[in-house]
Amino acid sequence: MNNDITESKPTASDEGVVLGALGARGGALPNGKVPGDPYLTMDALMENLEDYTPTIPDSVTGYYLNRAGFETTDPRIIRLISLAAQKFISDIANDALQHCRMKGPVPSSSRNKSKANDKKCTLTMEDLIPALNEYNISVKKPFYFV
Repeated sequence: MNNDITESKPTASDEGVVLGALGARGGALPNGKVPGDPYLTMDALMENLEDYTPTIPDSVTGYYLNRAGFETTDPRIIRLISLAAQKFISDIANDALQHCRMKGPVPSSSRNKSKANDKKCTLTMEDLIPALNEYNISVKKPFYFV
């Protein structure tokens, strides 16, 4: 039985992330780290967060973090959390879009026959509820009294 430990080489996707953030360099970097090192990718991510403007403003993320009892003075942490929240919302919206497309074509009126091929979807609760259920978020419609 062969118990040799082999070191795995970084994949092309790992190197693409690192080299895309730092520029193409061969071999070890000036700081002694090699491409594919997880600490290097985290350092590059944190450096890139300084220049990144997330969709969710820092003030909104900071407000909700403070309400939850989290305090930080580092804006990169707030941007990292904003980026994670943006990804989460984007995944839910994408799942809701897939639910809308799986339902089939939306019946169109007689005057919109020419636009029947557009396949535009509108975000509705009927599509959003199953998408949120995939993330264990339960949403119930309120009862309406007429």
